[in-house]
Amino acid sequence: QVRLVESGGGLVQAGGSLRLSCAASGRTLSSYAMGWLRQAPGKEREFVAAITRTGISTYVDSVKGRFNISRDNARNTVYLQMNRLKREDTAAYYCAARSGASYYLAESEYNYWGQGTQVTVSS
Repeated sequence: QVRLVESGGGLVQAGGSLRLSCAASGRTLSSYAMGWLRQAPGKEREFVAAITRTGISTYVDSVKGRFNISRDNARNTVYLQMNRLKREDTAAYYCAARSGASYYLAESEYNYWGQGTQVTVSS
């Protein structure tokens, strides 16, 4: 079983940047496909970005060109670099993991979750 802990959230002005980290323990991260999902107040959790074990990534259209997901298997950590942040990016961001060779978009496809980190973008 893998444990995930997110960090790096905070308050940032629109147009600014944040980098979220997801540190894994218990199992080596290289065995897992990883994803970032977010949940804004009053809304359902939605897919943001995902990365395969070999580093192939995909993004929801609203963050393409602004966000970048990466992984450092040696550090057992996955990152989400968020640039040109917008107010609509405000949400709790969750790191998730599952075994498998592809990347995964649906919340139901992930087995392991972190506790979340809050990102608030002010105007």
